[in-house]
Amino acid sequence: MTDLLQETEATPASYPASPSGLSTPAAALDAEMIWERIEAYTRTRYTAREVVWTVEGGEGENWTPPLSPVASHTAEKWESGAWVSTALPDGPVGLCLPSDGVFKVTAQVGAGDPPRAVSEAFRRLAEYMADDTDRAGVSSYSVNMGGAIQESYQRSAAHAARALQNSGAADLLRPYRRQK
Repeated sequence: MTDLLQETEATPASYPASPSGLSTPAAALDAEMIWERIEAYTRTRYTAREVVWTVEGGEGENWTPPLSPVASHTAEKWESGAWVSTALPDGPVGLCLPSDGVFKVTAQVGAGDPPRAVSEAFRRLAEYMADDTDRAGVSSYSVNMGGAIQESYQRSAAHAARALQNSGAADLLRPYRRQK
């Protein structure tokens, strides 16, 4: 069994453009912050960046990079206290390890336009996060009309942390979900 020992993902030079149709408050949010949340949840990348994986496995074992699409890759094997260049041929499922050991795979990952479901997830998450003064994430709501109108909301302390799920974005991203 091949084990992923370490993953280091560089920040891309840019992220995809924000989808159209955002409200003014949602469009004012930092789009990079929204994309970072989406990418933390998904395995597909839409802009190029370098990713370095360190994997350990046996001869003939297959390893599939957990992020896609992989545009190109190089590999090194740890031998006698140093990294030595090697080749990882394509296998039936991912890359094939040529021998037992620890390998470092450096890849260029990311390309293409986000599908409509991912753009809609961006929109839902942005609208949810921009809804600071209204009811996004409310766990309790009350109205008191006894003499004077009074309205109050209570939010869970975790409402921002659960924004991906509470906004409905996570449901749209399910086919792209990252498995760890």
